[in-house]
Amino acid sequence: MSSPSNLAELDLADLESAFAARSVERFRARQVFAWIYKRGVTDIEAMTDLPRDLRAALLADFTIATPQVASHERSSDGTEKFLLKLADGKHIESVFIPDTPAMTFCISTQVGCAMACAFCLTGKMGLVRNLTAGEIAGQVRVLAGALELRDKAFNIVLMGMGEPLHNYDAVMKAMSILCDTHGFHLPPRRVTLSTVGLLPALEKLGREELMPNLAISLHAPTDAQRGELVPINRKYGVADIIAACKQFPVRRRSRITFEYVMLAGVNDSADDARKLARLLAGVKAKVNLIPLNAAAGIPFERPADDVVDRFARVLAEQDVTVSVRKSRGRDIRAACGQLIVEGPEHSPAQKLATLAFD
Repeated sequence: MSSPSNLAELDLADLESAFAARSVERFRARQVFAWIYKRGVTDIEAMTDLPRDLRAALLADFTIATPQVASHERSSDGTEKFLLKLADGKHIESVFIPDTPAMTFCISTQVGCAMACAFCLTGKMGLVRNLTAGEIAGQVRVLAGALELRDKAFNIVLMGMGEPLHNYDAVMKAMSILCDTHGFHLPPRRVTLSTVGLLPALEKLGREELMPNLAISLHAPTDAQRGELVPINRKYGVADIIAACKQFPVRRRSRITFEYVMLAGVNDSADDARKLARLLAGVKAKVNLIPLNAAAGIPFERPADDVVDRFARVLAEQDVTVSVRKSRGRDIRAACGQLIVEGPEHSPAQKLATLAFD
């Protein structure tokens, strides 16, 4: 599935090396890379600026594996969800969110997730396996082609299924593929990586040349609260994460986003807001409040709008930049925390979710 013969698993440097080992000029590698990413071609025979004998040789040695669209749903608000089948038969979900204000692809980095956050359906799946770099970048190839956005500007958020820093090497290699000038030429500032705060991977990310925007899935201002919602907090506590964020190199005029899923009666009080403001003092931060996207199998409720507004006002009064995320794609179960794949063996959460949405 992830062998050297799969061109979709190679960044440009790897591709040039593979061609050089076969005594093929390096510029041919750049041509092939552009065919795959700029033009969306996955048939080597269709790469018409390559000599015929080279195409024949490449066909003998290489494949271009691409996720296949198993189903495609469109929400009443324009959000689109893609169920993608991978080469081994596993499935993942990717989401297109239009007008946000740019076009945004929400991309998965794992099949399932090991973080087991209490309010997230994906966490109920557990971790099935990591995605490869080619499977991560492949989602962008598929969505850009299906939505006719290959030549348009779009953003990517690594906020789909999985914890990106739990699959660090593959995620960073996918970044290299997607940001290469011979491919999508995606500026790193158009990529946002969302993490629960895995240390020391977070610290390592801060030393990368290709550095995405950072979003921290915080969800509570204290260890006692967060430990109940995000189990990994028992290893990497709130103070550790905030300390790492204070050291993280943030671009000029940028901020670290702190995502905060609001759960009725759990983390949504005015006192919680005041604690959050104190916690973020000294951090170049903005808070993105996410009222829970309730689903069967999740034991929490969405807070009332006036509760969300009160929480936001308290943060703003403490000079914290705050926004409330508008839920998109809830009617097709494409909103934050709702991605889950129904396979032949269903968890109890999957069964409940399937019954609720069928």
